[in-house]
Amino acid sequence: MAQTRLHFTAGKIEADRIFAALDAAFEDEGLPLAVLEVDEDRDIHEVSLYADGDVDAVEARLKDILAGLALTKPIERETLPEIDWVARSLEGLKPVRAGRFFVHGAHDRDRRHSGDLAIEIEAGLAFGTGHHGTTAGCLEMLEKVVRRERPRNALDLGTGSAVLAIALARLAHIPVLATDIDPVAVKVAAANARLNHVKALVETVTAPGFHHPIFGRRAPFDLIVANILARPLMRLAPEMAKHVRLGGSLVLSGILDRQRDAVVSAYVGQSFRHVRTLHREGWVTIHLKR
Repeated sequence: MAQTRLHFTAGKIEADRIFAALDAAFEDEGLPLAVLEVDEDRDIHEVSLYADGDVDAVEARLKDILAGLALTKPIERETLPEIDWVARSLEGLKPVRAGRFFVHGAHDRDRRHSGDLAIEIEAGLAFGTGHHGTTAGCLEMLEKVVRRERPRNALDLGTGSAVLAIALARLAHIPVLATDIDPVAVKVAAANARLNHVKALVETVTAPGFHHPIFGRRAPFDLIVANILARPLMRLAPEMAKHVRLGGSLVLSGILDRQRDAVVSAYVGQSFRHVRTLHREGWVTIHLKR
């Protein structure tokens, strides 16, 4: 079913008020929400609500909620095409090794070695097949962190294809919460967890940031991995501090070499200490402890 994005712009204070109201109103339906900073200098933020089914009814409710906040916003619609816009066949791509992990497609099953922690990821609608330097860097870092710290529960924030959540489940045999803002990615993540026989350990949930009741039930986490982008990671630093236990670890990536110091500074300001930075293909993966 095609999905429609209902969106409008607001200042940050308004956007935060609106997001909280929409989050409460649409919680039962599980409709994804997002707030994106469009222009920091002009204080322009875009609020998006992703709907399927009766979009007119959803928009009417959205307008009522805005009216209840004494706000009037011109709401625009964007129909998201039902195409495989991120998917790429793994045919022709070489499998990836990162530490003990071996990420591959079905056509490369015969290249698995004894002792490999093999993760099979086929072409899908979600980011993160293991071929990107950030994902491979996370896999390498996770192996080191899990071996030293033996976490008991973990979160993969912005899971994409769930390759990192699957890696944690396979490596540590612990429950992993895998969340993403994109409901399509969450469906792909759940399918990949089943494919890799870790469905019982990996729970997949559609959630923007930490805005979902599941976090109240599952936190605090011993380990959080987030392979997103530098600026969202910096904004999430206070929430990360609330949801990881004292002494717990973060593994962060999606960060360019030149962005590394700014990200570390944001987390040091939230009582984290830097442990290690891994450089790979122009990207960095950072290990921090609270």
